[in-house]
Amino acid sequence: MKLRIGVIGLGRDWQSRYLPALRSMRDRFQVVGVYSSVSILAESAARDLDADRYDSYRAIMESPGLDAVMVLEDDWYQLMPLWAACDYGKAIFCGSEVNLDPAAASTIQERISKSGVAFMNEFSRRFAPATLRLKELIATRLGRPRLLFCHRRLASELPDPRVPKSLDSRSQRELLELIDWCKYIVGESPTWLQAIRHMSLPNPENSDYQIFSLGFGEPEKDPKAILAQISCGAYIPSVWHEAIAYRPPAAVQVCCEKGLAFVDLPSTLVWFDDAGRHQESLDTELSMGQQMLNQFHRAITSLVCHVSDLEETCDAMRILELSHLSMQQHQRIPIR
Repeated sequence: MKLRIGVIGLGRDWQSRYLPALRSMRDRFQVVGVYSSVSILAESAARDLDADRYDSYRAIMESPGLDAVMVLEDDWYQLMPLWAACDYGKAIFCGSEVNLDPAAASTIQERISKSGVAFMNEFSRRFAPATLRLKELIATRLGRPRLLFCHRRLASELPDPRVPKSLDSRSQRELLELIDWCKYIVGESPTWLQAIRHMSLPNPENSDYQIFSLGFGEPEKDPKAILAQISCGAYIPSVWHEAIAYRPPAAVQVCCEKGLAFVDLPSTLVWFDDAGRHQESLDTELSMGQQMLNQFHRAITSLVCHVSDLEETCDAMRILELSHLSMQQHQRIPIR
């Protein structure tokens, strides 16, 4: 079944991820319209996909026969295209550059659930070939995870007085995705968290490093309890290009009952067990863009209302919101 979709906003991954994926999946998706606040970019994207350029996101929603929209950045309109898609009954693909507010998690969940539309958030790490292979190894060779170490290094930016807390907004989205990634790898929901942040100078409203621990079970009582340590740092000035790229840590390191794995996104996996070292390069697998669009297609065409991704998104947002409380109180917070 071919779905008619509209694209709203052209984020940083458009050229490298979504345009190639949409081109390769013309049997499943037909892009009928593109909107971007930068008209020259919208014209170029529309031309690449034989689509029409629209002057507003609402005009795309009114396009006859439209099945879904891909909202790839929030721009000036923030979350308004999501609400409009609910009003028009269009399925939603929410890109990573759309800033979902953890404080509004319940409102987002209620609005989308009430509309009955399919919703998918761009948690791209789930769909990386290396992640999918890691899940296979956990089930077959490595055994249950015990410890996870996730770190994301961002380039620091000079504070923009016109955009308060711009640095925090970037790191918060990264942390949101890392939370979901750890939950996905473990296959369970955490029961507690503890968070710490380091404030940046000269602007004390921003933090340049955040770290928190997610507990899956109580280590004092359960020998199978799992601990995930997640951190996100933006402490290296963007002009120090060599320093940013120097010895980057593995995207995730997973210590399991029977071995150890290191994942470098999107397609490199190195793992160790009693037999020694194993290195896998998964470049021939489907790309993250193709994997995500396949999942989005299934979500729309399924006869069952697709709510699990929305619930998991809201769970990750609630955990992120609780991390702020943990930072303020300097203590462990239970996750209900």
